[in-house]
Amino acid sequence: MGLRDTLFGRTRPVAPKLEQLFALPTAALTLQTELELVSSGHGGVCFKAGSGENASESDAEILELLQVGADPSTVSMSTDSFGFRWVVIDDPDVGSLVTRVHGAASTLVDHGLGPHLLCAVFGFVPQHAPGEGDLRLVYLEKQGTFYPFAPRAGEQRDNELELRARSFLSGDLPIEPDLTRWMALWDLPVS
Repeated sequence: MGLRDTLFGRTRPVAPKLEQLFALPTAALTLQTELELVSSGHGGVCFKAGSGENASESDAEILELLQVGADPSTVSMSTDSFGFRWVVIDDPDVGSLVTRVHGAASTLVDHGLGPHLLCAVFGFVPQHAPGEGDLRLVYLEKQGTFYPFAPRAGEQRDNELELRARSFLSGDLPIEPDLTRWMALWDLPVS
């Protein structure tokens, strides 16, 4: 970055930190033993897409790359109500799911979308009904940290479950220390 960039307030985009994702399988065991939550088998990567014809061609190319060697029905793309794009992956094995989500994020980085990656989300559900309720682990791509998000009906959150999950997971995952970054993500395509 040069002097001109500094004077005009331009900054380089932060590169995503993807390697911390591989700590999730250990954390999944902790969630199972401490809170009786198991992987829902769903994960996703959220990114801010471009617009126009090139974006739709890029989406098709990315989807094709992600489906190589996998059952095509286990990978899909969707757009949420805010216009963000999601690559959604289904895999019942949490280790394989993490590897595939990492691969999806890496593919997006390889296609120049690294600065546009926002987060990865993994779903967890009660092992025995009714349980404590669903939980999502959100991975902030730029921070390299996780936070728990426990959505409830009516756009409410279970803050108690989120804080309990944080206390159990702090030894397994890099937990986001700034609670203002623990954003509510409603209507996720990841259940």
